[in-house]
Amino acid sequence: MSAVTIAFLVASAAIVFGIAAVAIGREARRLDAVAPRAVYELEDAVTFVAARLPASSQARLTFDEVRELLVVHMRWLHAKGLQPRDVIDRRQDIDAELVVNEETLTAWLLGEAERLEIDLLDDVDAVHVVQAHLAYFDEIGAVGPKASS
Repeated sequence: MSAVTIAFLVASAAIVFGIAAVAIGREARRLDAVAPRAVYELEDAVTFVAARLPASSQARLTFDEVRELLVVHMRWLHAKGLQPRDVIDRRQDIDAELVVNEETLTAWLLGEAERLEIDLLDDVDAVHVVQAHLAYFDEIGAVGPKASS
């Protein structure tokens, strides 16, 4: 091999390495600024929540009722700005702190259950649904840090 060929191979390898380093660095910075993707699947959420309800609540609530309660819960989150429409490759731009209070959410869910004519024989069923649904959010990585007391 001649010296020119060796120099050409070394220069080519250096150029390829430089291009790869720039591309990887740029993507790493872009991905660091983008919110992690938490994928919410309604049927998975219904199964998750139903499996974590106490036996007494499972006996009183059907899968369809659990699904309806989860849908209205998601609508409530959307109304509060926690479920934006376009989140794919969106930069993290949450300015205001929003605290989701279990008691407030449970009270609101009880009112919605009454409006939707879901017969909750015991108010504690709504509490259990809220707790299990929030556990599902935590499981998929959709929960931020806990607020300080």
